Amino acid sequence: MEARVTAHAHYAVSEIDPRLYGSFLEHLGRAVYTGIYEPDHPEADEAGMRKDVIDLVRALDTPICRYPGGNFVSAYNWEDGIGPKEDRPTRLDLAWRTSESNQVGIHEFADWAKKANTEMMLAINLGSRGLDEARAFVEYVNHPGGTYWSDLRQKNGQAEPWNCRLWCLGNEMDGPWQVGHKTATEYGRLANETGKAIRGFDKSLELVVCGSSHSDMPTYPQWESTVLNETYDEVDYISLHMYFENYQKNPREYLALSHKLDRYIGTVSGIIDYVKAKKRSKRDVKISFDEWNVWYHERKSDAKRMAEWDWPHAPVLLEDIYNFEDVLQVGCILNTFIRRSDRVRIACIAQLVNVIAPIMTEPGGASWRQTIYHPFQLASLNGRGTALRLDVRSPTYDADIAAGVSWLDIAGVHDADAGTVTFFAVNRSGGEPIEVSLALERFGTPKSVAHTLIQHDDLEARNTRDNPDNVAPRKGEGAKIDGDELTLSLPPYSYSMVRVQL
Repeated sequence: MEARVTAHAHYAVSEIDPRLYGSFLEHLGRAVYTGIYEPDHPEADEAGMRKDVIDLVRALDTPICRYPGGNFVSAYNWEDGIGPKEDRPTRLDLAWRTSESNQVGIHEFADWAKKANTEMMLAINLGSRGLDEARAFVEYVNHPGGTYWSDLRQKNGQAEPWNCRLWCLGNEMDGPWQVGHKTATEYGRLANETGKAIRGFDKSLELVVCGSSHSDMPTYPQWESTVLNETYDEVDYISLHMYFENYQKNPREYLALSHKLDRYIGTVSGIIDYVKAKKRSKRDVKISFDEWNVWYHERKSDAKRMAEWDWPHAPVLLEDIYNFEDVLQVGCILNTFIRRSDRVRIACIAQLVNVIAPIMTEPGGASWRQTIYHPFQLASLNGRGTALRLDVRSPTYDADIAAGVSWLDIAGVHDADAGTVTFFAVNRSGGEPIEVSLALERFGTPKSVAHTLIQHDDLEARNTRDNPDNVAPRKGEGAKIDGDELTLSLPPYSYSMVRVQL
């Protein structure tokens, strides 16, 4: 089949916030313990952090990492994770029915984040706790010294403040499964007062308020309207979450789900505009899509296991082993974020290690890249700059989630400093290649083009400890320059990055 795409240097969506390629670590399963932290591992550093994992995280160049949850944060006492490790209490985590040793807390995570070349995005417990604990946490993390909490931080070994700039006001507070679940009005009032207190400490901090946990919630989208009506003048972002499932094993339907994501972003953007107009505000609230990923491979079976076990510490839990089909889905998700980067300024893949994650580890042994590591890395490293508003003419198909789904999913980014235009393209069709004619207008003369391809004949192909490169990027041969036009040949079921040097 054939498709026609036009990219014009003057037709832009937005400058992309690098935090669009953020990540997430929760005290859940083996994400922390035997994920990033394993003191007895041969690759452990002096702090007990796995250096092999740090190297894999650094290679992703993920600018922020959200911590410590997630559902975990809604019953978490941050004070349990400070001070001498031998004095830290073990607690029961109600969210995942496990025990938490608190051997990793804010000090350990902050040190790890520095080593991994990422900034902290810290979540505050507004489930079982409230305003007082929130302001104490912010003071402990960010105040230079001379107060109770900042002096305690210094006593615990951190002389200088960490100056965390990004704070989440709770997590998924619309969810009945959440410890301390609240109505939209209850939560909105608490979040607003907490935000005011934090702003009293430092007006420059960025605050994220909870939106809907997903777009199928019965309270969506009224939740966003009510919460923003309560908090609009105190927050900078509203948080959205979405996970992608393929229980039907139907590639056409599965790969159309990004249309649902796009509608979700569009609807919440409209609510933001409505509340802004209603309040006659000059402030702009953006979207923090701070949980997203494919999640279905182990979800149902692990829910049953979790209900029956007896509070284990760091058990194997939600360790989805991703396949090649998931590469295509992650590519479509990232392309949607790029095309919506005027609204979505922050996004966090959930999660980073072991738990529905691009990185896997073996206790005492190897670490490796899952299949989805690769499209995330390609977008993170090459998707910085200005998102382009592309004109796409492509054959389409009808799916349950939407009519007129394009077989070609494509996003473009112009990096003026590097002199490049980069396209990320997914061929949703398994039946035939897509021959793309791509016009480059007002960019200057293309000098060269490089094509990186991820493709496998088996949609179920996975990466494992013993075969870690089964699904991996390779050099593609399907891109050529002809004057100011680019021609691409995208194989069936494939993810491509095409980078043009101007």
